[in-house]
Amino acid sequence: MASPNDANHPLAVLIDADNAYPSIVEGLLAEVAKLGIASVKRIYGDWTTPNLSQWKQALLEHSIQPIQQFRYTTGKNATDSAMIIDAMDLLYAGHFHGFCLVSSDSDFTRLAARIRESGRRVYGFGEEKTPKPFVSACDRFIYTEVLAKKSEGDADVPLVAKSSKELRGDTRLLNLIRGGLQASSDETGWSQLGAVGNYISRTATDFDPRNYGYAKLSELITAIGLFGLERRETRMYVRDMRKKPSASAT
Repeated sequence: MASPNDANHPLAVLIDADNAYPSIVEGLLAEVAKLGIASVKRIYGDWTTPNLSQWKQALLEHSIQPIQQFRYTTGKNATDSAMIIDAMDLLYAGHFHGFCLVSSDSDFTRLAARIRESGRRVYGFGEEKTPKPFVSACDRFIYTEVLAKKSEGDADVPLVAKSSKELRGDTRLLNLIRGGLQASSDETGWSQLGAVGNYISRTATDFDPRNYGYAKLSELITAIGLFGLERRETRMYVRDMRKKPSASAT
């Protein structure tokens, strides 16, 4: 999860037009605004091809700079190389706190890893079909399905919440939450919700409550029905209901 201190950090937003859709742009930039300031917004593709014409309105409305990259050979995509070269130039310029790579293409896995090696943050955005190596190479990965619009002018696509039964059957989800509790709980078994969320984000870069149909982690945990939530002043605390407080803590 982004730190409040990250809000004013400059970010470079680089979009692979061949592996993204205009319907995500508004949600994408709103998400980027939570992470920092989009100082650079570029999108890469062969703009002489008809299939990219749908991008025009979104680029004009959001001041995204299109970068032309011709296809040198039929069936070969030169966009990836152009985007990678630009990313490395921006990295060496040293002006950016992090990079937002928008693509579902595994070819950007090494780029993400290289940027992280330099000490910059990498936020990936792509479809749920994105190969796991690219997802794992990012500090955080957000699936674009939760950002998309139905169509031009429509309201946001509503989140489809998974039922308690479905959530309880998700072993990976339960293990992530319990791992966070184990890593951060006090002697009474309670953990700050924020600490649990930070643990989960570090462990699973693609974790997002919206993937399960819930806007917040607290809503997701409540829906599971296996964990207790308690507000103490301005902070939320959570514990595993299976475990009772130790006798020394009561």
